[in-house]
Amino acid sequence: MKRSILSALATTLLLCASAGASAAEDAALKAAIAAPSRTPENVARDGYRHPYETLSFFGIQPGMTVVELAPGGGWYTEILAPYLREHGKLIAAGPDLAAPGEGERKSAERFLARLNTKPEVYNKVALGVFAPARGAYAFAPAGSVDLVLTFRNIHNWMPTGPDNLKALFGSVYTSLKKGGVFGIVEHRLPDSKVQDASASSGYMHEKYVIGLAEAAGFKLLAKSEVNANPKDTADHKGGVWALPPTYANKDEDRAKYQAIGESDRMTLKFIKP
Repeated sequence: MKRSILSALATTLLLCASAGASAAEDAALKAAIAAPSRTPENVARDGYRHPYETLSFFGIQPGMTVVELAPGGGWYTEILAPYLREHGKLIAAGPDLAAPGEGERKSAERFLARLNTKPEVYNKVALGVFAPARGAYAFAPAGSVDLVLTFRNIHNWMPTGPDNLKALFGSVYTSLKKGGVFGIVEHRLPDSKVQDASASSGYMHEKYVIGLAEAAGFKLLAKSEVNANPKDTADHKGGVWALPPTYANKDEDRAKYQAIGESDRMTLKFIKP
């Protein structure tokens, strides 16, 4: 009888400890999103990009090794870097400083310069090579990563062709530990519209993206509508870039696009079995 009581008490304490850890981790993520190191222009987009809800859905934890594929201007890097700084590791996988092409080198230099503006936030960020245009993927050792993230990038990789896409998704699969997660956010094309081979509008069919991941060995774990926008019809002149924040058509129908807001997006969570 005593043993049963002690066992139940131990279980209760363990559950309480886990709940406390979860609350602390959520607080850490909220603190990273609220960090004064973020740029005001990026903070202004939180209402469309939902960083807290999105990263929580993907199951991020502060002790993880996380890869951000193609971080671009570093919108999510601003959040991920301080969140993972003390207990985890962030690998920004992008262009190579030693690339054969000048364009790629300059892009890598710009990103590094961005990190160097705030070493107190970014000096622990590791850099990895992720260059779909030339099929170069050297961002993490095999089986070393807990979570890989990519935000609104897959349409950019479509013109590199199906063989390269297979290699790209394969590199993500290889980098992850068993049970590791691949989180994708992408502009969503309605099923009723035609998906062209180069995703020229910037939008993609959800089923197509799921197929790319599953072909690499991933299993779809969950979907979220946290980044959905039912106002977006995905049929704009100039594609997704007609919408904010780009406004590709400048003042033409600007009020209409402003009223729509940013794009409708799929949010997909895959697991490496």
